[in-house]
Amino acid sequence: MTPTNRPPVVLLHALPLDSSMWDTQARRLRARGHPVLTYDQRGFGGTPLGTDPPSLDLVADDLARRMDRRGMTRAVVVGASMGGYVAMAFLRRHRARVLGLGLLSTRGTADTAKAAAERRGFAERILDDSLRDQLVARTTPMLLGATTRAEAPDTVARVVSLAAAAAPEAVAWAQRAIAARPGAMDDLRTTDVPALVVAGEEDELVSLHEARHLTSTLPQGRLVTVPRAGHLPPVEAPQRTTDALVELLDTVGAAERNGADAC
Repeated sequence: MTPTNRPPVVLLHALPLDSSMWDTQARRLRARGHPVLTYDQRGFGGTPLGTDPPSLDLVADDLARRMDRRGMTRAVVVGASMGGYVAMAFLRRHRARVLGLGLLSTRGTADTAKAAAERRGFAERILDDSLRDQLVARTTPMLLGATTRAEAPDTVARVVSLAAAAAPEAVAWAQRAIAARPGAMDDLRTTDVPALVVAGEEDELVSLHEARHLTSTLPQGRLVTVPRAGHLPPVEAPQRTTDALVELLDTVGAAERNGADAC
């Protein structure tokens, strides 16, 4: 693999945002010569939701078809929050297409019965016109760390605006799909490709303990903790997040070159 033939990368967005959350990372990675695929998952950013029952497997297969259309046989698959769950579903269903793995603000275990019930309850409330605005205003800032909430009002406003613009039917569908997902730990234990776990130091939704556990499960896992960031490091700390992705992609590129040289 030459500098002009760098590993392709897929960037999967968080709930309830869209692919624009990756704008900073996509620009820099393309400037380095990486083919980059960012796309809006079902129901977000203008992508039709469809009528299928909620399932992350469907979203993973959507990604496989998008890659086919872009001529991406294999790629480094990176996902934040919900995007991480989609990345793990893609790994389970299309393992041979994964050159490397990036998991940000996500967990490899299935939801507990309580957590799944809470997601389904959220799905019901977001569809209620009388509750939606208050629900978005109350819960969306929790995606951001305390430092971001206190010191970056423009970032808070951007995230709240994206959340408010998301179609409630899409948010409900995604919450139900996430609640129904299986655990991925067995798949991760046997995934011997370069892997990155990114955790916001101030994440109030996925703990640093969970991030460490996820990292230890991956044979080539590496943990990057982002200071002063919460659940959305690509938005809250774009430079630090991009740097971590560059390191992952360079590791994948070196592994691919070494593999080619050994043939």
